[in-house]
Amino acid sequence: MGNTGAVGELLRHWRTARGKSQLDLSVDAEVSTRHISFIENGKTTPSREMLLVLASALDVPLRERNTLLLSGGFAPVYRETSFDAPEMAHVRAAIDCILEQTEPNGAVLLDREWRALRMNRTIGRLLQTFVADPSSIAELGANIMLGVFERRALRDSIVNFEEVAGSMITRLHREATAEGPDGAAQRLLDRVLAYPQLPKKFHAADPSAQLDLLIPVHLRKGDVELRLFTTLTTLGTPLDVTLDELRIESYYPADDATAKWLRGPVS
Repeated sequence: MGNTGAVGELLRHWRTARGKSQLDLSVDAEVSTRHISFIENGKTTPSREMLLVLASALDVPLRERNTLLLSGGFAPVYRETSFDAPEMAHVRAAIDCILEQTEPNGAVLLDREWRALRMNRTIGRLLQTFVADPSSIAELGANIMLGVFERRALRDSIVNFEEVAGSMITRLHREATAEGPDGAAQRLLDRVLAYPQLPKKFHAADPSAQLDLLIPVHLRKGDVELRLFTTLTTLGTPLDVTLDELRIESYYPADDATAKWLRGPVS
């Protein structure tokens, strides 16, 4: 049997993280407010189906849906397959096609901890041009988030560093709040906030802050200056934890000079 108190606390955590009242959730899930209150207070043991309905209404990530089910005494329903597993070959091929078709614009495949798993040739060219010390990329585990804050990587090449970093930290705070203090996002956030000379405002989460759909990035190193904007895209509605956590970050030109540079020779 599951722990009704634990499952109730988890449900309340996700409802709060999504900024929903019990009434909001009851409308979205088509479940009575009274029943939701009883689950959160440990007075009712929810069924497996009820937990899945509530998790769907709260847009809980698949990894955390499994955790919610386990707390309720049920087996996880979402598998987790290594990205490098043979059965993922068709997924890797599809993603490689997406990355290639995005050229001459940049595109990189990221996992839940912001590590680059795949990148197209344009991203390689951008890194080659703007990273201060190429060895830093491997030392950071190909982590794009850390690369923005690391001076040996990209930080000194980002003209609008505070704007880019602020947008990324807002997203990381949001992910850390949702996952909880023991999650991967919180560990990454702690590493990022340990970098020196960051504005004090970065250290406090702002629940009212909106996530940017487009992030402008102004890069300059030597006589090369580019203006881009980035977007993040998820893979739709996968039923595998690994696929649910993947995202593609794409880089597009914000002016004609940058578009011309991106169309240039790719080494």
